[in-house]
Amino acid sequence: MKLSNFNFELPIDLLAEHPVEHRDESRLMVLHRDTQSIEHKLFKEVTQFFNEGDVMVLNNTKVFPARLIGNKEKTGAQIEVFLLRELNKEQRLWDVLVDPARKIRIGNKLYFGDDETLVAEVIDNTTSRGRTLRFLFDGTYEQFRDKLKNLGQTPLPKYIKREEESFDRERYQTIYAKHEGAVAAPTAGLHFSKHLLKRLEIKGVDLAEITLHVGLGTFNPVEVEDLSKHKMDSEELIIDDHAVSIVNKAKSNNNKICAVGTTSMRGLESSVSSNNSLNSFQGWTHKFIFPPYNFKIGDAMITNFHLPKSTLLMMVSAFAGHDFIKEAYQEAIKEKYRFYSYGDAMLIL
Repeated sequence: MKLSNFNFELPIDLLAEHPVEHRDESRLMVLHRDTQSIEHKLFKEVTQFFNEGDVMVLNNTKVFPARLIGNKEKTGAQIEVFLLRELNKEQRLWDVLVDPARKIRIGNKLYFGDDETLVAEVIDNTTSRGRTLRFLFDGTYEQFRDKLKNLGQTPLPKYIKREEESFDRERYQTIYAKHEGAVAAPTAGLHFSKHLLKRLEIKGVDLAEITLHVGLGTFNPVEVEDLSKHKMDSEELIIDDHAVSIVNKAKSNNNKICAVGTTSMRGLESSVSSNNSLNSFQGWTHKFIFPPYNFKIGDAMITNFHLPKSTLLMMVSAFAGHDFIKEAYQEAIKEKYRFYSYGDAMLIL
């Protein structure tokens, strides 16, 4: 499998700029791997494909408002700072992306907010676009985090050209988000409403929660034709004993284990024992899944429609079969399904 195998023409008008009015009323394309057949549903009908004892694995990471707009000292030039990862809590050190990157040098100071009470100094140039910033802030750590939250904007994907709107803070977040740390939403989970989760619970479907803090590495373009040469950025992953027992019980009873999103599937596949059961985990994963790949834990998957040449499309192709996904995506374009973060969903059985 080469990078060029995952290219396709995606009409720009199919990129979803806004979410649908109700979370669970996005469209759902259902792929049946056993019969190689495709069905068209609404997301709220997903319950009909699951039974008592089946498990849905949810990624309960929470998106934090990681996008800051600052001004450079002296010139006043507007600089976008995207918070990626906290490196040191005491020293207020962060890995960030800056745009435009060419204007930022080590030693430059950036000012944030109308009152300019939050200042950051560039202390390292780590990559062409990446920097390390030290925030200069006279206050407690809690006050500092509150300041970041107040000044920060929802880190909407770059393809959304509009400004953040009031609904984005709520809608670019799953309803079960708990642990803050992601700079992008696990978007397959955006389709779940409280009502839909309740209906799954009444049906006897178990929910297992893991935490994978989604970083921008998930969306970094693949720039090598040979996929085995691509390196994924590391993302923090936590799988506790409770989730492990729910998943392994379902596995031993031959119940369905459905990963909600590529991040949940990556999490599950990052911590597999020698007898193909799930292990608890706390650490970092840089697992990159592309065809051919033998999945050990999940046997169903909910996902959105992904961009050409993306690592997400590669994982979905590994799971459903490359030719079947190509056929499904052609069908999605023909039927005008909405793509990407605020788009429609796919269930692969």
